[in-house]
Amino acid sequence: MSDNDLAPIRESVRTLCAGFPGEYWRKVDRERAYPQEFVAALTEAGFLAALIPEEYGGSGLTMTAAAAIMEEIHAAGCNGAACHAQMYTMGTVLRHGSAEQKQKYLPSIAKGELRLQAFGVTEPTSGSDTLGLRTTAVRDGNSHYVVNGQKIWTSRAEYSDLMLLLARTTPRDKVEKRTDGLSVFLVDMRTVKDKGLTIRPIRTMMNHATTEVFFDNMKVPAENLVGEEGKGFRYILSGMNAERILIGSECIGDAKWFIEKATAYAKERVVFGKPIGQNQGVQFPIARAYQQMRGAELMVREAAALYEAGKDCGAEANMAKQLAAEASWAAADMCVQTYGGFGFAEEFDIERKFRETRLYTVAPISTNLVMSYLAEHVLGLPRSY
Repeated sequence: MSDNDLAPIRESVRTLCAGFPGEYWRKVDRERAYPQEFVAALTEAGFLAALIPEEYGGSGLTMTAAAAIMEEIHAAGCNGAACHAQMYTMGTVLRHGSAEQKQKYLPSIAKGELRLQAFGVTEPTSGSDTLGLRTTAVRDGNSHYVVNGQKIWTSRAEYSDLMLLLARTTPRDKVEKRTDGLSVFLVDMRTVKDKGLTIRPIRTMMNHATTEVFFDNMKVPAENLVGEEGKGFRYILSGMNAERILIGSECIGDAKWFIEKATAYAKERVVFGKPIGQNQGVQFPIARAYQQMRGAELMVREAAALYEAGKDCGAEANMAKQLAAEASWAAADMCVQTYGGFGFAEEFDIERKFRETRLYTVAPISTNLVMSYLAEHVLGLPRSY
């Protein structure tokens, strides 16, 4: 889609976000609450169903359009982390689910009647080493699997109806390739709470609604297996690429917000009889942040274009996420420095956004792992240990 095609979408998102000013987000942050009203508004407007095809009640938009939506949310000072997984997690069901699963879940997700926002992958002992996960799903007869194990950093589990769960169905010592033996399940958390599923919130430096999840002989119907048993790792890879691109877009939005705030303040703030923005010591950090943001923005756009063209975009998606996260963090640091002491005051929203954007240089994949991926898979260097 061209910039002209995206303009009405961007304007609609901005108009919606105007109804959720800083006061709303400060209250949500202070109370560690879930932004129910904001998520409901996005759902009603159809933005969270952007990537669901029209035949299932979605908007049928491109990844570029979805990225523009998430960027504008953050550029407006809002936060899409409470619901961004609704956009990309369903992709695994769309691409690899059965016809029955798609018809059963996607229309309800598109309408907002069901929330699919929880993604159970990371574990305490394996971190980003997905192939080292220990949560098991053992087939018990023809009707169901029994799941045991633990996941951590499973965000929005308390506010989601469904969880996309990656579990080991074949022991590691019984598979030929490391990527085999993992399977994906759709877990209806409404039916298993207190029946083998325990959710415990993790309090963090920002209001991210993240949790640790425990499975104790939790039963999952066999019909909730997505795709083939043992092939789950490859199923979630494309979803991870979508996640990287959309989070990169959020970071671009954050960076634009910080740059806009800093630029406006540098024009208004007068010290020693002149605006502080007249000083190169203030100008140059803002200009550098803008330059860094624009470079990252181009990588996000390239990754989105490759994704929607159905091409391999693993390297581009990872680079987009990292470059955008570094750009937003640099812009956040610059904005605090420009505001000085006022940057720490709650009423300006900078300290909140500062905390929120810091997350993405660490999650959903760390900088070190991105570097290792590029070194091994793009540059052909020996695998590091």
